[in-house]
Amino acid sequence: MDSFFRVGIIGCGLIGNKRAKVIKDDRSSSLSCCSDPVLSNAESLIKQFGDRQTKLYQDWRAMLDREKLDLVVVATPNKYLKEITLEAAHRKIHILCEKPLGRNLVDSIEMVDAAARNKVFLKTGFNHRYHPAIRKAYTMVKEGAIGEIYYAKCTYGHGGRPGYEKEWRASKEMCGGGELLDQGVHVVDLFRWVMGDFEEAFGTISIYYWNMEVEDNVFALFKTAEGKTASMHTSLTQWKNRFTFEVYGEAGYLIVEGLGGSYGTETLKIGKRRRVKTERVIDEGITDIERPSAIGHEQNVQYWGGAPDEEVIEFPGPDISWEEEWKEFTAAIREGREPLGSGRDGLEANRMIEAAYRSARENRPIKIKEIKC
Repeated sequence: MDSFFRVGIIGCGLIGNKRAKVIKDDRSSSLSCCSDPVLSNAESLIKQFGDRQTKLYQDWRAMLDREKLDLVVVATPNKYLKEITLEAAHRKIHILCEKPLGRNLVDSIEMVDAAARNKVFLKTGFNHRYHPAIRKAYTMVKEGAIGEIYYAKCTYGHGGRPGYEKEWRASKEMCGGGELLDQGVHVVDLFRWVMGDFEEAFGTISIYYWNMEVEDNVFALFKTAEGKTASMHTSLTQWKNRFTFEVYGEAGYLIVEGLGGSYGTETLKIGKRRRVKTERVIDEGITDIERPSAIGHEQNVQYWGGAPDEEVIEFPGPDISWEEEWKEFTAAIREGREPLGSGRDGLEANRMIEAAYRSARENRPIKIKEIKC
């Protein structure tokens, strides 16, 4: 296809503005139009990131009908993500849909099917994959830097803000869920990216503080078919913005802290266990690493001991995840391949979340593959 993208944005709030800034800075894209039911939001976005040719709409349907677009960014409340995505796919427009990919698994399935049927690319807005510390950790895991992976864990949360309980994220109808679906969807996506598919979920959800319909805290545990484990806690009662993502393996660990801005400087701590070679003697089924001269079969093995060696890498500066995600998506479209953090990835993340919700309702572990809708 043409290497230049005519882009429209639907939803001109915080995330729509982040996307608009990246589009403005991309020489291979232009912000052709934007839409928001609150016209002042669209006007503000155009003033900062548009130009004289950028058109403003209050009705997103009219925008899709009148504008010839290659790609649309859907950054609305969750309730509207599916409807807009289906309409864009029907018009053969590629789509970057902000996370989560709909309010539930049913939404996700319809959205992925529509994109496939109309032969357009659908990407889920999983910008966390593009934070440099997280990408470095992912690369190290895949290169075997910390050996076989045993488990991962993540803490992600903040303290809300005055009036949070009146915002759309506090509404079951508008959002579909609470912290598990909001920040938790990023976490389960990272778990899948780093560790592969999971088989079982167990979750608990609570409303501790905020007077709203959806949960403000969730604890969840996921297990792979091989018994590897990932645990998470996402919270609206952490009071201070915090993000930690940890992966532990046979040879060491990787700990990401911070996401920049109010979450603190992004860092990656690399822990490597110390290795000492010694002789192992097996005598009538007993392993002895202290007496290599003893009678029995001898072989070289790795022996671990002492405090791990640690290195901390800092990634200061502005958040580049939005820019990197945009570059990768547009490159994927040009190359005719699925993007990183695809619609399918968004669907599978929602499947894990549905399993955790069902587990919380039924107070039992749930097989993730059994979640169909």
